[in-house]
Amino acid sequence: MKNFITALDLLGKTMMRGMEEAGSIAVLFVSVVAWSVRPPFRLKDIVKQMEFVGVRSIFLVVLTGTFIGMVMALQGYHGFRMFGAESLVGSTVALGMTRELGPVITALMITGRCGSAMAAELGTMRVTEQIDALYVMAANPVKHLIVPRMIAAIIMVPMLTVVSDFVGIVGGYFVGVHLLHINSGVFMANITKLVDLNDIYNGLVKAAVFGLILSLIGCYKGFNTKGGAEGVGRATTESVVLSSVAILVSDYFLTALMF
Repeated sequence: MKNFITALDLLGKTMMRGMEEAGSIAVLFVSVVAWSVRPPFRLKDIVKQMEFVGVRSIFLVVLTGTFIGMVMALQGYHGFRMFGAESLVGSTVALGMTRELGPVITALMITGRCGSAMAAELGTMRVTEQIDALYVMAANPVKHLIVPRMIAAIIMVPMLTVVSDFVGIVGGYFVGVHLLHINSGVFMANITKLVDLNDIYNGLVKAAVFGLILSLIGCYKGFNTKGGAEGVGRATTESVVLSSVAILVSDYFLTALMF
């Protein structure tokens, strides 16, 4: 009985900490929204972050997107061949990339590359008291440090998703047509027939939400870092794990609402 009460107490404390953290993240989000519409607009910082999040991530997105499309085509072919429906491989790859895998995999890659960097940068600034120095100079850290990162992520993750969708379909086409000898005309015809613009639009909306999630959590963890260098490492790890889980959970609810 004592062990049960201890476990229940631990569960309750864990849930309370989770709720407190969710509330703190929500407060930070409201603050970011409020500061993002107030001048001056730091376009130089936003463009710098867009270059970091977007341009420097293109190779990673192209590499992962291409092989995901190729794997989908390979697996889809072997599954559809049992029913004589190999012609549906192209549309399956295209729908899978535009609706789900393009936005999700892109967001997870950006989380690992950029979300962790946001947490590490802000965490280092926190433990070295650079953020406190901004307060002393009457400069709001949310305006200067977090707003540019979140805007850049919200803009660039959908753009990178477009790249991922395209190279994924190209990779699926290469495997399906050149390696598995599916008729190229049928492959493309089924894509144009079964893939709607709404599939692409909804995937981009998902990507924008994922960009918001990964940047918000990464900035929150870094902004609230404690404990010196060890704290920075812990905040970076927690930001990647929490962002990845939040992206996958939100993907379910977005899919239920959109499709």
